[in-house]
Amino acid sequence: MAITNGYATLAQVKAALRITDSVDDSLLEMAIESASRAIDQYTARNFYNAGTAVRYYAPSDSLNVEIDDMISLVSLQTMSDDEQVYDTTWASDDYQLEPLNGIVDGISQPYNHIRAVGDYTYLTLAGEATVKVTGVWGWNAVPIQVTQATVIQASRIFKRLDSPLGIISGELGSMRVGSRLDPDVAQLVDSLRKIRMG
Repeated sequence: MAITNGYATLAQVKAALRITDSVDDSLLEMAIESASRAIDQYTARNFYNAGTAVRYYAPSDSLNVEIDDMISLVSLQTMSDDEQVYDTTWASDDYQLEPLNGIVDGISQPYNHIRAVGDYTYLTLAGEATVKVTGVWGWNAVPIQVTQATVIQASRIFKRLDSPLGIISGELGSMRVGSRLDPDVAQLVDSLRKIRMG
C-alpha cells in the first residue's frame, strides 16, 4: 500500500525500528498512515496541503470567523441578507488573516481566523454559514514535532503486532501494552492542538 498524507516516511520509521529489509513494508506503511490519522484526530487538524477548495463558515460575530487551517486565501464572499446568495466579494483590505504573519509563538502556522477590518461585516444568522471562503487548505509543511510523533506512534502500532492480546513478556516479566496515544506523542503535538470555543 502507498502512504496517503503521511507525516513520516517509510525510511524514517524503518530507521527508528532498525529494519533493513522490505518484508514488512506494507504493514509499516499502514502503521504510518494510522499514526498520522490518530495525530489528526488528537490535534483536530490536518498537517498536509489539502489543495484548493470552497468551504463555508458561520461567523462567531459580525467581525470574526474561525476557519480551518488555510495556507492562502483565494476569495472571501459573504451574504448581505438571508437570501442564501453570496453576493458580496471582499477586497484584500477588508479583512485581516490571523495569526498575523502566519506565526504563533515563533512557529510558522497556517491562518485559522479572518477578522473584518474594512468596509464589510459578517452577517450572523443563528449559526448559519454566511461566509464562503475559497482557499488553499492545510499546512505548507509538516512540523518536525509531528514527524517525530508519527515515527514514535507508527513504531508503537507496528510493534503492537507482537502482542496481539495486549500483553508482552520479556526479561522483566509480563506487561500490558496500552492502546492510547503514546504519552510522548501527545507531549510533542499538544501545542498544536486546535481548541474550538463554543
